[in-house]
Amino acid sequence: MLRRIAFLLIILLLVAETGIGQEVPVDLSTEELPELTKKDSTITRYWLAGLGINIVDDSWRARQDFSLGEMWNIVPYPSRLSFGRYFRSGIGVELIGTYNKFKEGKVIDGSEITEESDYWAIDSRVSYDLNKLVGETGIFDPYLGAGLGYTQTDVRRRTANAVVGFRLWFSERWGADINTSGKWGLDSESTNHIQHAAGVVYRFGMEKELNKKGEEKLALREAILAEQQRVADSIQDAEDLARKLALEEQLRKEEALAAAEAAKEREEAQRREALKSELKDIGSINFAFDSSYLTEESKEHLRKTAEFMQKNPTLEFSLTAHTDSRGPDKYNQWLSERRGNRALDFLKQQGVSEDRINTTAYGESKLLNHCKDGVRCTNPEHAVNRRVEIIITSF
Repeated sequence: MLRRIAFLLIILLLVAETGIGQEVPVDLSTEELPELTKKDSTITRYWLAGLGINIVDDSWRARQDFSLGEMWNIVPYPSRLSFGRYFRSGIGVELIGTYNKFKEGKVIDGSEITEESDYWAIDSRVSYDLNKLVGETGIFDPYLGAGLGYTQTDVRRRTANAVVGFRLWFSERWGADINTSGKWGLDSESTNHIQHAAGVVYRFGMEKELNKKGEEKLALREAILAEQQRVADSIQDAEDLARKLALEEQLRKEEALAAAEAAKEREEAQRREALKSELKDIGSINFAFDSSYLTEESKEHLRKTAEFMQKNPTLEFSLTAHTDSRGPDKYNQWLSERRGNRALDFLKQQGVSEDRINTTAYGESKLLNHCKDGVRCTNPEHAVNRRVEIIITSF
């Protein structure tokens, strides 16, 4: 008895060790993630617009042969418009307008007509997508339909219609529509006729749903993503401490760099302010009334300005010239241009490159005080505005 018990225990240990009878797990974390494509979904609802031609056959009861010239009436330009809505169930509703022309000599209702007559029709129909019965066939989309219509030629007709047709889809939105409708008159004086149609269709406002294959792909994709996320989370937990330490070290370095950068910016700001102050201390460049000639005092200021420019070769400058408000605007504009050019020429004579100076003349448009046209001012007040200003624009 003890031997049997010992033997059973050994067998159980071997089974547990080797995994016999256990389900082998699939490592989804290494599986390739399937991508959903257009083939994994089906267009279930959409709007449809169409443009094409129509052919009216109103002689089918009387003809003796298959002569298309006698049977069909057609115009050589687009003559059919359609608009509809299609639903998930496969049912669609459409409104269709057509125009045609019965030409002289055609056989209509067994009689040859002697003059041209217009054909107008508006039809409504309900159709059913046969792919709902046979399964999706890709680009080929057959359908059956029925509806009511109204036709006006020499005779007004209310008609009951039946249609058979198919669409060939070149892309998700564009396709060709070919169909034939039988139209039976509902009034005593109405006649029956056949109408063929062909054209292009465009669908928009589409809604899609996954097909069976797409749903299976989506389920597998979600399972793979969940497993990959689980693996990623476990790796993330192992790396958190190292990342935290690295981040703390990085923050310490960034704080040191930020402090150094702030000190550098303060030093640069102080340098710029010092340069602006040095240029301002050189003094202003003023002119006598109605004159563009430089005074000795202005020339001295310009010499000092040129020395400053040569001492700081990386700086660029703006030179603006102005007048007071006395005199016509056009004249003052010309005078300010003369003043600016004379100041610029003097700086160039001192060895300053013209490329470093942007010169602009403002005439009397930028006065420094209240002495505008019509205001009485003293000569010293007007003199303030007769100036050339030089400022630093780029460091």
